[in-house]
Amino acid sequence: MPKFAANLSMLFTEVDFLDRFEAAAKAGFTGVEYLFPYDYPAADIKARLDEHGLPQVLFNLPAGDWGAGERGIACHPNRVAEFREGVDRAIEYAKVLGNTQVNCLAGIQPEGVSDAEARRSLVENLRYAAGKLEAAGILLVAEPINTRDIPGFFLNRTEQALALFDEVGSDNLKLQYDIYHMQIMEGDLAPTIEKHLARIAHVQLADNPGRHEPGTGEINYPFLFAHLDRLGYAGWIGCEYKPKAGTQEGLGWLDNVR
Repeated sequence: MPKFAANLSMLFTEVDFLDRFEAAAKAGFTGVEYLFPYDYPAADIKARLDEHGLPQVLFNLPAGDWGAGERGIACHPNRVAEFREGVDRAIEYAKVLGNTQVNCLAGIQPEGVSDAEARRSLVENLRYAAGKLEAAGILLVAEPINTRDIPGFFLNRTEQALALFDEVGSDNLKLQYDIYHMQIMEGDLAPTIEKHLARIAHVQLADNPGRHEPGTGEINYPFLFAHLDRLGYAGWIGCEYKPKAGTQEGLGWLDNVR
């Protein structure tokens, strides 16, 4: 059976962030992930994890000014120093939280920066982050994201990401495969997962259209869950969706797969 982690940046948002850990545990989730921990002391988050018996599954490297619309800076050639400082900050948090994998958001390609320049920056930053994180015992993952929700996002297809990872040349860099994003960008979900399973370290889900919970759209999640089981996928599935009518009201899908 897959292991499901609640994404606390999208679920249980009716309560304060630190109270979402309790809500996730009571709802039956066995792990948690979220966008960023950096607005809170690591010790405060760790206390909530321990209190509710939840492993910290994933969070992102610092990704620039999120409130201003930035979605990562790894493909920005003029922000390398900021990126590297963010890697150090993520390691500090991950060590306290017991988090063993961190996601890098490639970012929106900056205006005036060529594809080659953005790619070179992303490769170099991923190579740096993979090495620093490996020394700390933490896996680096990166995810393609659809360009409908985030126009201009540089990393947006599976094969593109894996070719770029080959150029990075690190065993400490794996794919975060988001089913929702890849349904929009390329479809062919089950064969793609099977083909690249050895390089997928984390999976995320939401249904399409709407980015709501499984069962609200076109994706056959019962089939995909069984498919992941047959393939022997042993990682987490992060539930990064927008509840259609409230988190609790939309949890029937989870009850059906536990």
